[in-house]
Amino acid sequence: MREYRPGDKVVLPPYGVGVVAGIARRKVGGVGRAYYQVEFPGTRSKAFVPVDSTADVGLRPALSREEVPEILERLKNGRLALPKQWAARHRRVTEILAEGDPYRIAVLAGQLRAWELERGLPDLDRQALRRAMNLLAEEVAQALEITLEAAREMFEEIWLEELN
Repeated sequence: MREYRPGDKVVLPPYGVGVVAGIARRKVGGVGRAYYQVEFPGTRSKAFVPVDSTADVGLRPALSREEVPEILERLKNGRLALPKQWAARHRRVTEILAEGDPYRIAVLAGQLRAWELERGLPDLDRQALRRAMNLLAEEVAQALEITLEAAREMFEEIWLEELN
């Protein structure tokens, strides 16, 4: 089990990147437990994640600067076999986004972007691509200490390179 300390950057799907503010003891259902208090910069939102079951809720360390090149590579070249039937595809895409794994999300976004260029995307797939890009931009921005807009511009530049 991974331990987090105050100041650690973490991701809590589907909320996004947060910072461990500390450990709080709380009683829920008459049982006292320790919880990581995770705060989300730029919002007043907080989440309390049980210290003893972080994996169950998907809490994980945020991307590091060293991981960003692999994310960008998957974003550029990622291909994924997705069901042709829209309901099955939507279920699969929703699962990938909910898991919160940035590597899988980057591959998904790469595939959806390729389809967008080849034939255009139906509305649900376009929404999924936007959601994937937002999740990735948030993580890359925190890892590189840049703005969300700068991260999005980086993604567009990568895709423009591919077209040339």
